[in-house]
Amino acid sequence: MHLLAATPGLISDGGEAIDLGQTPGDIVVLSAADSDLACLAAAHDGSISLRLANLMRLSHHMSVDVYVDQVIRHARLVVVRLLGGRSYWPYGIEQIADTGVPCAFLPGDDKPDSDLMSLSTLPAEAVERLWHYLLQGGRDNAGGFLAYAASLIGQNREWREPQPIPPAGLYPPGRTSDELHRFWRPEAPLAALVFYRALVQSGDTQAIDALVEGLG
Repeated sequence: MHLLAATPGLISDGGEAIDLGQTPGDIVVLSAADSDLACLAAAHDGSISLRLANLMRLSHHMSVDVYVDQVIRHARLVVVRLLGGRSYWPYGIEQIADTGVPCAFLPGDDKPDSDLMSLSTLPAEAVERLWHYLLQGGRDNAGGFLAYAASLIGQNREWREPQPIPPAGLYPPGRTSDELHRFWRPEAPLAALVFYRALVQSGDTQAIDALVEGLG
């Protein structure tokens, strides 16, 4: 069996073992959701050593073994978010759990998973909080996730509890209609821009921000 170097922009189907080529970091987050990873990457300010990887690129057992040896064993905290529970990535869970590195295994949806909770080595309260940061999503919660994760490895960081993102609301989140009125020009026509809440959850709002700026 040979090992291939990971190629940016390509997704492995699991048929070949690949090496992601990452160096070790204090905090490692694995998820099958690119939206999780993109939002955390955007919120990362460089103050902590962070590594992010998509589980879909670690389908082959040898890929898992290499990643565990090169990255996971050197981490101080590992967070894995799984849609489908233990059966989604059983070998990877087993290998990470065996390293003894503090870890949290989180559900990939809004339903608690007692099996994943039992595999986690962090306190239940910490696992629950990390889950809710990613479940709610958005840039603020991604920043809160990273600050709280940093506090779990001994860094003196301020963090606040996960903030719910309502099913519908004004953008940016937290703005009231009175606050938005201050930016409106009475002489200009008014346009209502409607977009998916998922864009806010993933932090992928650059196009929306550019459109609002252009319309202004």
